[in-house]
Amino acid sequence: MSLFGWFGSKNPSETNNNESIPWKPLTTVEQLEDIEAESRTTPVAIFKHSTRCGISRMVLRNFERAYDLEANQIKLYYLDLLAFREVSDEVGYKFQVVHQSPQLIVVKNGATVAHASHHGIQAASLQQYV
Repeated sequence: MSLFGWFGSKNPSETNNNESIPWKPLTTVEQLEDIEAESRTTPVAIFKHSTRCGISRMVLRNFERAYDLEANQIKLYYLDLLAFREVSDEVGYKFQVVHQSPQLIVVKNGATVAHASHHGIQAASLQQYV
């Protein structure tokens, strides 16, 4: 656990009592092909998180508290962009989004349909993509 639980945690569930968040770790560039394919049948959201940023931690917590979709409605990927910088860079190239942190990217039918950063990230907004 990190200082006051605000910085440094690499696992989103460490600071959240809501164990129903179906996070999948995004750790390899190769997974991006899987995400593109998965998005053709189920929308995919990628949450890019900086583990050293207090704002990113706060946005992640707020997202997790507000998240209320079923596991089969959308697939959620969590990317620790400091630990997996190459993957973070490739997400931007592949899905045509400028890097932000924190950032939520929604992929549907192989393409980005929405993205938000910082306080613009709202779990409730995912409902419109399922």
